[in-house]
Amino acid sequence: MTAAALGALALVCAVGAWRFTTARWTYRAPRTAILLWQAVGITWGLATTGALLAYALQPYERGVLGGLGAFAASAATGGYGPRDAYDLPHILAFIAGVSLLAVLITVTAAAAVQTIRARRRHRALLALISRDDPDVPGVRVVDHPGAAAYCLPGLRSQVVVSAGALRLLSPDELAAVLAHESAHVRERHDLVLLPFSALRRVLPWSAVVRDTQAMVELLIEMAADDRARRFCSPRRLATALLRFGTAEPVPTPHGALGAIGGSHTGVMLRVERLVTPGPALPRRIRALALTLAVSLAVSAPLLWLLPH
Repeated sequence: MTAAALGALALVCAVGAWRFTTARWTYRAPRTAILLWQAVGITWGLATTGALLAYALQPYERGVLGGLGAFAASAATGGYGPRDAYDLPHILAFIAGVSLLAVLITVTAAAAVQTIRARRRHRALLALISRDDPDVPGVRVVDHPGAAAYCLPGLRSQVVVSAGALRLLSPDELAAVLAHESAHVRERHDLVLLPFSALRRVLPWSAVVRDTQAMVELLIEMAADDRARRFCSPRRLATALLRFGTAEPVPTPHGALGAIGGSHTGVMLRVERLVTPGPALPRRIRALALTLAVSLAVSAPLLWLLPH
């Protein structure tokens, strides 16, 4: 029963992610959509691995976590557990479940380590080649002719702009871009992207995973736009994005979040959204989406805890 419920939940998450990548209401409430995406991703991982392990440990009749404990105890004491726990289907399901769980955890941890190392190297490089500018206090300026503006999130977060960007943008446009980068730093959008980047490494062939990562990247840019527009004119931010696009901006370094993130189509969607914002998403729809996100996030762990 638990295995079937977890399998159904994993299927719901997979189908929901496929349908969710084409949804356009998310542009009207990017933060709500990001929370729902995170719930879908986490639940899919727990439900998929949990379904395999629940079936594999079914002979112990203790659920997933209880079955894992019983299996570990029997292995430690040299026991064999229930007789049908070691037939071929249960063994294969156990190997598949443990392997998938290990891969998801390992790839996520490896992606985090690589990102941290890339940021450390880039900070060391910035210490050598960047400078302070009294016109933009608190921002590191790199003497490069290309247009660049990005942030390095973390405990020692930094916002970086190039000399080319300073020449390209007006003071109001520069203020809008810096507000956008500060929003990335404050809301830690790098942590939002991390599990989706890791999932892309696990399933590089999956079109759904590719589209999911692209959608989340666009949503965090829109969320940063929304926060920036509290402190600046949205039209100034839109013109800054257009100026960056026509100037062929410098690629954002690995581990950083840039003002021009994603595809050209995504940038134009952001510009259109800033210039002609649509109506806000109704509160009842937001409440429904948040309720669904919480329900998904809670359902898989509860099913792991339930006995068979």
